[in-house]
Amino acid sequence: MATVNLSTYDLNSVPQGNAMKFGIVVSEWNYEITGALADGASKTLVKHGVKQENIHIKHVPGSFELTLGGQFFAEYTDVDAVILLGCVIQGETRHFDFICQGVAQGATDLNIKYNLPVIFGVLTTENQQQASDRAGGKLGNKGDEAAVTALKMVALQQGFENELLVD
Repeated sequence: MATVNLSTYDLNSVPQGNAMKFGIVVSEWNYEITGALADGASKTLVKHGVKQENIHIKHVPGSFELTLGGQFFAEYTDVDAVILLGCVIQGETRHFDFICQGVAQGATDLNIKYNLPVIFGVLTTENQQQASDRAGGKLGNKGDEAAVTALKMVALQQGFENELLVD
């Protein structure tokens, strides 16, 4: 189990997002947690130069619906990356396993199908306290981490595209 804040990072290692556009899909289920993740992601994007008007947030009922929300961003907008934010807390049934597996596979499928960075920012925790610790608590904010990942992946993709234009 993590015992340190994992959301710290070298500011100089994160590309500036001045010309980048992001879609963020947020699950309404466990909104106390997912809202904090979305807030962290948005603030991190802005901190790294993304204009507020280039951050588009949409809500879906639960984590299982995140991938369809991500697909809508891919099909109907011109965002450079999509961040999926949700929180699934272990219960007494296998429902947890099905939701987590479905969303993880769905995010992977979207990356491949649309050639677009789709970032998996879904907490999969054993209890509410673990979720709180990772949504702005003592272990940082996974929304921040998802935003940093999105910035890095957009820069990576743009670097590849620019190299192809030069060749």
